[in-house]
Amino acid sequence: MNNNLNKEMIIYLFNELGLKESSIELGIKLSKKINTPLPVLLWSFGMLTNEELDKLYSFLFKKNGIIILL
Repeated sequence: MNNNLNKEMIIYLFNELGLKESSIELGIKLSKKINTPLPVLLWSFGMLTNEELDKLYSFLFKKNGIIILL
């Protein structure tokens, strides 16, 4: 797992998509607990719209050419 990319994803969620720090922290905990990728978990709980999820995946792909998820 690329921890640098994960940090960049969290910064993107906070700065570009406007998620609150507490929402991101909860998402990380839940994604680890139920073994679900963070972006999918945030979307399924209504914290990301379809458009925001698409933007996040585009960002991740551009950063590394592959998608690495928490």
